[in-house]
Amino acid sequence: MRIVVLVSGSGTLLQALIDACADPLYDVTIAAVGADRDGTLGLERAARAGIPTFVTRLADHPTRADWNVALAGEIAAYDPDLLVLAGFMRILAPDVVARFRTINTHPALLPSFPGAHGVRDALAHGVKVTGSTCFWVDAGIDTGPIIDQRAVRVEAGDTEETLHERIKQVERAMLVEVVGDLAAGAGPGAGPGAGPGAEAATRRG
Repeated sequence: MRIVVLVSGSGTLLQALIDACADPLYDVTIAAVGADRDGTLGLERAARAGIPTFVTRLADHPTRADWNVALAGEIAAYDPDLLVLAGFMRILAPDVVARFRTINTHPALLPSFPGAHGVRDALAHGVKVTGSTCFWVDAGIDTGPIIDQRAVRVEAGDTEETLHERIKQVERAMLVEVVGDLAAGAGPGAGPGAGPGAEAATRRG
């Protein structure tokens, strides 16, 4: 299965996928890595692994719509079976989401605590268990069908940073497993007509 991965920052989720792809039994090829800004560590990780990269900056386009068109063109050039948002901090237009089967992860147990501050919001609410969710991307914000979730207990004295670090650890393992399952045809939504409109089951591990 060919994937394109979009990143905005350090690329630790991307690195987990790169490491997994070193196993010949992991039937996934990272066709390209794209970013919305220059000089990210994620792009450096891709370059070190010999993976083609591209950058589509919002500032280089007159409107957000133009940026979405340009980004979709870059993605389509690599003919991916799956688009993976791995710490990508931009919202894709509905027509881009409709064009590519797209998954994302979120550092909370959706539908609780969607948005950019899931870890902070969970702590502020006083929950005892949070975690990470992998889901199909739809036209909403963190609203797509859930593919998988992993729980993380909130420990006494946790800060946003310490809790987020533990969530990232399970998030990386979950993403690698989900992508591998989709490649093997064993994951939710892996068959014909898959994607945001397809029925998706939730596996808890």
